[in-house]
Amino acid sequence: MAIDETRTFKPIAIALLTVSDTRGPAEDSSGDILAERIRAKGHRLVTRAIERDDVGHITSRLNNWIDDQDIDCVIITGGTGLTGRDVTPEALDRVKEKDIPGFGELFRWISYGTIGTSTIQSRACAVLSRGTYIFALPGSNGAVRDGWDRILDEQLDSRNRPCNFVELMPRLRET
Repeated sequence: MAIDETRTFKPIAIALLTVSDTRGPAEDSSGDILAERIRAKGHRLVTRAIERDDVGHITSRLNNWIDDQDIDCVIITGGTGLTGRDVTPEALDRVKEKDIPGFGELFRWISYGTIGTSTIQSRACAVLSRGTYIFALPGSNGAVRDGWDRILDEQLDSRNRPCNFVELMPRLRET
């Protein structure tokens, strides 16, 4: 990470979604980890929710947040595996305008160093929808640490060089 301390940090507004059939607020440790890191970095955690593994419910929540002008970015934890109930990438397919393929590729490369070849079971992904970034991470605590600490912390920092996602935000709705 190359943080240019001469530049001003620009906090962004982030919504956090946990996708799970089994976790409630008391058991959402991966969501807690992300919420703590988002706030510690200086960003604004606008809202947080839990949705069950259901494409329609996830899509509805995402569409509401995408249309909310007070939300710049959505981070999702959970639902990115291979089982029949893991449908987060399918929900993102319904709302996306553009894929951000490098996110999933980089996540799996980083994750390989942590969990070896088991990383191929992850469908971590990212998309852009109507000017809103959406990042989907696996639901494990280790995965959210890897995703935030090694990718999102840097790319959501306006001071990161040579480039970052924040500096593109004013131009995301261009046609």
